[in-house]
Amino acid sequence: MRLKGLTLLFLQVTAQALGSAMAARGSTVRVNAGTRFTHCSQVLAALAVSLGPFAAGLGKGYSSPAIASLQEQQRVPLDPGGAAGAVGGGATDSGFTVSPQQASWVASLSLLGALFGGLLGGMAMRYGRRKVLLVTAVPFSASWLVTVFATSVEMMFVTAFVGGFCCSIVLLVTQVYVSEIAGPDIRGCLSAVLKMVGQVGVLLSFLGGAYLDWRQLALVVAVAPIMLFVSVLYVPETPSYLVLAGKDDEAARALQWLRGPDTDVGPELAVIRSNILCATDDSTPPRSPASFMTHSHRMLRPALTTCGLMLFQRFSGAQAFQFYAVPIFRQTFGGMSPHGGAIAVAFVQLLASLLSGLLIDTVGRLPLLIASSVFMSMALAGFGSFAYYMDAQGDRGAALGGSHDWIPLLCVLVFTVAFSLGISPISWLLISELFPLQYRGAGSSLATSFSYACAFVGVKTFVDFQQALGLHGAFWLYAAISVCGLCFVVCCVPETKGRDLDEMSPRWNTAASATAATAAAGVRVQPPPAVPAAHLAHHHHHHHHMGLGLGPGLGPPGGA
Repeated sequence: MRLKGLTLLFLQVTAQALGSAMAARGSTVRVNAGTRFTHCSQVLAALAVSLGPFAAGLGKGYSSPAIASLQEQQRVPLDPGGAAGAVGGGATDSGFTVSPQQASWVASLSLLGALFGGLLGGMAMRYGRRKVLLVTAVPFSASWLVTVFATSVEMMFVTAFVGGFCCSIVLLVTQVYVSEIAGPDIRGCLSAVLKMVGQVGVLLSFLGGAYLDWRQLALVVAVAPIMLFVSVLYVPETPSYLVLAGKDDEAARALQWLRGPDTDVGPELAVIRSNILCATDDSTPPRSPASFMTHSHRMLRPALTTCGLMLFQRFSGAQAFQFYAVPIFRQTFGGMSPHGGAIAVAFVQLLASLLSGLLIDTVGRLPLLIASSVFMSMALAGFGSFAYYMDAQGDRGAALGGSHDWIPLLCVLVFTVAFSLGISPISWLLISELFPLQYRGAGSSLATSFSYACAFVGVKTFVDFQQALGLHGAFWLYAAISVCGLCFVVCCVPETKGRDLDEMSPRWNTAASATAATAAAGVRVQPPPAVPAAHLAHHHHHHHHMGLGLGPGLGPPGGA
């Protein structure tokens, strides 16, 4: 009861503050006496579900300090130079030992779970956005509670998979929920808030990891889904879903709660009904990635472009820094705290995510992608060179390392800024821009699934690259991949700044029909339809528009 009261008090105070701020900034719609209340109701609902991305951010930031904590208790670094098999021996504070390969599974299995969760989440939403959040929050929290009491690394494997599975569903549904309950004047702002809240979760997880061991940190993460469950109890289902389910009276009550008691919700409810009728009548687009590819070969180029960007994004080294930041810094720092370095990186990543939306719309996609790839390649090469220097110097290099800690930290910070301003948000944004409207749901599903698969492989293979090539060789390899990504961007990625979505279809499909263009234009000027495919496209646009992600926010989410 105390937790419930504190959660509601926090949401109400924050909603009042954000609602007042947005009312003060002005709105693109006519302001009346109920505008402030309208904003507060929508902000309150968005903040209630934002505890989902917050929990996902905490989980995304967990692996790095947790792996370091496990290996500290074993007094063995993440350095596979010793015996090829297990690391450490005998009894440890954790009660079991974790080898470098097992640590890589702990980090990567959450992404494999997210792959399957993302595929199931879209289908689960047919039962209601609010209901899915309530049901998913329970196993989400339970997975972290089991982690607290884990007695073997195999238990951590299971909890990592289940946690990632639930996390991706929560991230998908929360973004769809916000896109359906928010008015057009604040929809973008509230969607951006979800991303920023997720980044705050990563930062707090890194901060907690500096003072807590892996069991205590898992207990902190377990609290967030419980808070999500409590907060969602007090918000309504989305009007779009209720209309789709044939519950018009409930939809009217939910919309009245969201828009305020003095607002006439009849016209908006009529628009929702009209959009749903139009969307359900149009059953021609393919509904799965496989049928999407076989249905129209003309969609091959957008699919190759978006999946290519996802490939270079996931294998650029970002996964290594995200999931192994503390162990990596422990090998390269001489005097600076590795936890302090990880916290600095998370903080800079949060700041960069705040700037990405502005720069993408002012500078353009292609210039940012090119600049991002160049600076990422330089930073990765510099980090690998410093690691090589430290290895070559041996004990002397370790003694001198303390006075040169700023070099690897600077390289990682430059990489983080370049990644967060360029390839991370733009690769997700282009999914919603390059695929025509009628194929965007299937195209988003295809690109997201491919991204999760690449993220899983990228995290899992970092230790393998380190074993085979050394730490310096692994990051030189990532630098080479980033250079290849630069060539791919220059040769294959179009500039989409300032182009309407229906303008871009002819670029990819010269045989686009006038009927398709007319339909695209019609949807563009209306509120988002309440069909899962359209919402999935809207979800990708906003959730990854602001920074690093592991698929929807996994992280990572999590995009990164």
